[in-house]
Amino acid sequence: MSSAIVEEQVVSALVKALGADAVIHEGEALAYFSNDVYRGGAAPKAVVRPADVKALQEAVRICAAAGVAMVPRGGGASYTDAYLLPEGGHVLIDTGALDTIEIDERNAVVTVGAGVTWMALKAALDAKGLRTPFWGPFSGIAATVGGSMSQNTLSHGSTAHGISAQSVLSMDVVLASGEMLSTSASSAMRFYGPDLTGLFTGDCGIFGIKARIRLPLLPVLPHFECLSFAFESFADYHAASREAAMARLDDSHFGLDLALSQGQIGRQEGMGARLKIAAEVMRKAPDKMKGLAQLVRMALAGENPMRAGAYMCHFIIEGFDADEAAHKARILRRMLARHGREIANSIPTFVHSVPFAPLFNVLGPGGERWVPIHGVLAHDQAVPFDAAFKNLIAGRKAEMDRLGVWTGTMFSPVGATGFLYEVALYWPDDRTAYHRTVLGAEYLSQQPQFPANAESRAYADDLKQAIVALMQEYGAGHFQLGRAYPYRQRLSPQALSLLGAVKRELDPKGLMNPGALGL
Repeated sequence: MSSAIVEEQVVSALVKALGADAVIHEGEALAYFSNDVYRGGAAPKAVVRPADVKALQEAVRICAAAGVAMVPRGGGASYTDAYLLPEGGHVLIDTGALDTIEIDERNAVVTVGAGVTWMALKAALDAKGLRTPFWGPFSGIAATVGGSMSQNTLSHGSTAHGISAQSVLSMDVVLASGEMLSTSASSAMRFYGPDLTGLFTGDCGIFGIKARIRLPLLPVLPHFECLSFAFESFADYHAASREAAMARLDDSHFGLDLALSQGQIGRQEGMGARLKIAAEVMRKAPDKMKGLAQLVRMALAGENPMRAGAYMCHFIIEGFDADEAAHKARILRRMLARHGREIANSIPTFVHSVPFAPLFNVLGPGGERWVPIHGVLAHDQAVPFDAAFKNLIAGRKAEMDRLGVWTGTMFSPVGATGFLYEVALYWPDDRTAYHRTVLGAEYLSQQPQFPANAESRAYADDLKQAIVALMQEYGAGHFQLGRAYPYRQRLSPQALSLLGAVKRELDPKGLMNPGALGL
């Protein structure tokens, strides 16, 4: 029987089992699901959106019986080909409808469906004065808990509590057979024997599709302080960030170079956005007078603090009461003053007030296409890598200028031992179905638009590969591996053999996101 006939039979079976509304197999929507933030891939044969876990299991059984590849998708904000299968003909499983949230206050655990966004989870927990330790990436308006566990990520809460993988107790995973695997024998602890939960973090869905995730709960600390510092050199900035990460006084901090501070990250879209920020600052202030004082400082600062140094670092510090937050801030301020100078804290105040901003940054500040490239470096490699990266860009500057390609950088601690160096790469090019769907016609009508630009696009991809290769020279690790970052070749023969054995045991036909992680 031909593959086309098999695929048609699978689509018919999926529609019969899940309902027509849960299966997309024709029309323009397939173009959207064939693109991630960075680029497009081959079209899936169908996209299914299971309404519950039982429907997910049934969809997997149907695909498995026909030998059709399955690729999971969370919020869709991947930029590493994580859910793009080059050969196509697969079934893309959109987990967005798995959006249940069950809060167990007595046992300090929340159980969420894999499709719950971090923004939705925060809203549900805020109502009870609770939070998870890590509580989402900046893209949490779209990024899902399941996607973050499959890809690994960091941002909010990471300085104090680590990355997404460190804030999970256990998961329920649907295997390639349609059976359910719970990764821990205990609902109260993760490390009950070997850490099976860790096996499914960062796996990009090659071992199965996440259905439910259990996370620990903490009380929200109601008082906060924000600090911003400027540094004249990358070495000064890195030294300050490293020292602060080791002290663990802040809940989270992040750094930006001047290019991103002035452009992509620093911009605020219009009066409506500014009024929303002001309302959020007032709502979250410990009292109205402090909120008004902060708004006055932000208004007086204008954009000047974003232009105060070659590198800026922004800190959010939390405390049980105002005295604790202020005390932590004083210690951190003294520490940072040895390396840089304090500037107005507009940026972290904005981030604290609006932690999950709209996804406008999937295009550049001038409407350019965008892709981030990151590496997690050991501290002794951060400054040497920075010098090597700048040399790489200097050697390509003339061609980059000709083609309109430019870069900016941002940074974040990864616990006390790692330093995330992220390059934002921009080039002039037409939008894709992803941008048109996510951003909408009204927003895009107000942005500059470029025609299709194959030359700049090819150059940007070549530069992206060169940056990844340079990161590898300096021993970098990566999150969100997908199909973009080297993984298989970094494993020892023993580790590769073990991982291959696990894959064969859980997915003997190789149907779960084939090719991700190089496996």
